[in-house]
Amino acid sequence: MSDFSFEERLLLIQHCIYKYDSEEILKIKLREYFSPKQIESTVDTLIATQKIRRIGQDKLQNNESHTGMVPEIPENLRSIIDNL
Repeated sequence: MSDFSFEERLLLIQHCIYKYDSEEILKIKLREYFSPKQIESTVDTLIATQKIRRIGQDKLQNNESHTGMVPEIPENLRSIIDNL
């Protein structure tokens, strides 16, 4: 598993939600980078800060209507998202 800062983890998962809105699929796709517990914790943090919202039992969505645009993804994380 790679070492990412907390902010990088938040950004990475938030951008991955554009590709995969299912929490279970996120766990599968990101398992080589994060543990399931890290993903759950990050999703909980993003929900608590209202950056994402849960729109069903397993569906997630970026909450752009509340927070504005999702911050730009740094170059070092872009390749991860592109390869998922």
